[in-house]
Amino acid sequence: MSEKVEDIYIVDDDPAVRDALRLVFELEGYRVQAFAEGTTFLATARARVPACVILDVHMPGRSGLEVLGELGTHYAAPIFMISGQGDIPMAVEAIRHGAHDFIEKPFDADTVVARVREAIDARQRSAGEKGSASPLAAFAGEEQLTPREREVLERIALGASNKEAGRQLGISPRTIEVHRARIMEKLGARNTADLVRIVYSDTRKN
Repeated sequence: MSEKVEDIYIVDDDPAVRDALRLVFELEGYRVQAFAEGTTFLATARARVPACVILDVHMPGRSGLEVLGELGTHYAAPIFMISGQGDIPMAVEAIRHGAHDFIEKPFDADTVVARVREAIDARQRSAGEKGSASPLAAFAGEEQLTPREREVLERIALGASNKEAGRQLGISPRTIEVHRARIMEKLGARNTADLVRIVYSDTRKN
């Protein structure tokens, strides 16, 4: 029985970037579809969900952020934003609106493949765990958190470092820190210890 071939969608107006990424992922056994702009990509992405999306921040017409907004925060595939060094605040904003993580330019091909593979594996593990009980009971403010923020909070509450949580979820430690700051803001926590105390003090009351 042959293994399932997984699809990677690459969206970038730079043909050199598209060709380079297509080559490295095809060499790794993935099936790649590349798009030069967002409209065609959106039509394809809505019809067939890939294993992962790599989406450039800056494109003519619809920007990467606009395309991300069109897909919505609950799109089933992890979405990596490609950003230049000056675009990091924009990439952070993208994460807050549903992007999985970001890849900084210039990037190393092997690193990109490794991070995408980790993201796909983490998403598959998460799908397999959907039926299992969360380690967190109900707590005040949980309805404000996105599904990804709750996953990050679960790792924090279990004592994972940013690096450990990132490895478990297939995202970078920097992105874990973005989520951690957002969670603390939403729950009114001043630091990580305060955050854990909020979660577990509510848990013990139930």
